[in-house]
Amino acid sequence: MIEVRVPDEQEGTKAVVRAWLKAVGDAVAENDPLVELETDKVTQEVPAPATGVLAEIVLDTDAEAVPGALLARIETDVEQHSTVRPEPVEGLSSPSGLSQEKQSFDKLRTNGESETRLSPSVRRACQQHGIDPARIEGTGRNGRVTREDVDRAVASATVVTVGEPSTAQPRKFAGGDIPHDRMRLAIAENMARAVAEQPHVTAVFEADFSAVAAHKAALAANGTRLSYTAYIVKAAAEAMAVAPAINGRWEKDRIAIAPTIDIGVGTALGEKGLVVPVVKDSGSLSLEQIGAKLDDLTRRARDGKLDRADVSGGSFTISNHGVSGSLLAAPIILHQGQAAILGVGKLEKRVVVRELDGEDAMVILPMAYVTLTIDHRVVDGHQTNAWLSRFVEILENWPAP
Repeated sequence: MIEVRVPDEQEGTKAVVRAWLKAVGDAVAENDPLVELETDKVTQEVPAPATGVLAEIVLDTDAEAVPGALLARIETDVEQHSTVRPEPVEGLSSPSGLSQEKQSFDKLRTNGESETRLSPSVRRACQQHGIDPARIEGTGRNGRVTREDVDRAVASATVVTVGEPSTAQPRKFAGGDIPHDRMRLAIAENMARAVAEQPHVTAVFEADFSAVAAHKAALAANGTRLSYTAYIVKAAAEAMAVAPAINGRWEKDRIAIAPTIDIGVGTALGEKGLVVPVVKDSGSLSLEQIGAKLDDLTRRARDGKLDRADVSGGSFTISNHGVSGSLLAAPIILHQGQAAILGVGKLEKRVVVRELDGEDAMVILPMAYVTLTIDHRVVDGHQTNAWLSRFVEILENWPAP
């Protein structure tokens, strides 16, 4: 009998069992996805450690999964189970009692030469929302449809229901309560903890993005496309030189300065909240390298394919909240191992006063408000303002390509 345990390393405050991908009695192959675990940051699949039959499920769906906890047992003596029938999972109907429509959800979906069965969690979600799983592009192993794939389909503007023609209709507004999911509850818990434990202070500056916009346009003309976020990450990394404590954290006996500048970038997941993938060692990367890292992390975040390593180890965070339209915000420092978070508002053309040829003049420039929220135990006002001053200076004096 082989034991299946929760990985010792997980990113997030707490993990729970989100969905079992196999039922008791099912044959499993080594490294087959067996169960999905979810934290407030990532969803991960735990693979089968051996080939055999799933003999026992110890932690049911929604159970807390602490590192090292026993999840299940696999019987490796397959011959003894050649006639084993799957046992019903508590709370689910037996296979013989399924309706014809429900049985259709158990059929194998073909993706090239690979086939995989829908998990009970995916099947229930599809039924609840009336979604045809055959029309969902699976992002799981071998093209398997995961629960996150279903959640994204539900959150999208159009939802294709079972039996509908291929032309879907936009969803109409409907009132009512929205039950908390595990990610939302975890985010709420982290927010309350952060505000209670860390004294937050926010400073506000504004930045002229004219030089960055010109540089960005010149690169695009030569085939290199970068987001404004790449410039923001690069400028933030360089600004650490004037106030290293911004890249530090509070310890009981000291302020610990991180040896590398590992910048997390908040990435919205629609109604599912957000995750913060980390651009590791940003201080040693070029602007183009940062842009490539961001593109890869953002794509995998929205596809639900981030690994634990992708969201761990951040020493500083950026919330580019302006991409969703807000002009000004003071984000909360969610990570206990960090001392500050940068907020960047919407980039918009504004009339500002500048001195031209010794005279004041009103000019139109692409401007954005930038905020630095700090843990006041670690950083004081003069360090905060020094960092923001340098950050803005770097952006406003970006060299021509």
